[in-house]
Amino acid sequence: MNKYIESDLYRYTKSTKGFLREYLKNSAFRFSVAHRLVNSNIFFEKIIGVFLWGINRSKRKNIQIPRQVKIGYGLYIGHNGPVIINSTAMIGNNCNLSQFVTIGSNEGKAAIIGNNVYIGPNVCIVENIKIGDNVTIGAGSVVTKDIPNNATVAGNYAKILNYNNSGRYI
Repeated sequence: MNKYIESDLYRYTKSTKGFLREYLKNSAFRFSVAHRLVNSNIFFEKIIGVFLWGINRSKRKNIQIPRQVKIGYGLYIGHNGPVIINSTAMIGNNCNLSQFVTIGSNEGKAAIIGNNVYIGPNVCIVENIKIGDNVTIGAGSVVTKDIPNNATVAGNYAKILNYNNSGRYI
């Protein structure tokens, strides 16, 4: 199995077993599998990915993540979206995307998200900013500035609350 898919499966089930069960019941995981395969460097996987990407096209209204988005190992999309991400965004390893998350840009590049980041519900991350590693972004936040490693932020506009226990939801 593709190592990216295996790492995503582990984030959903805390095991690398039960692929078929999770694939059939979870539309966010189905999206993740299609995204991983369509971006694979292995010809056979890419063909399957293109097929799955096409099948799921009409069902991808809740998760709008273009094929071009670079995503690290262990992606987790909570509550099956909705999630909208700009094609220029980059997402690190072990990232949690909650419902109603938007990572966008009006002018050029979108955000670069670090490793072990929890993004709460209804968060908007705007423009070309960098989110550090081990960061927690609280629900309803609007992030317009860089966030350093190990920070917990919240608010509109997001402000650093502390550096204690960030990333605990990962």
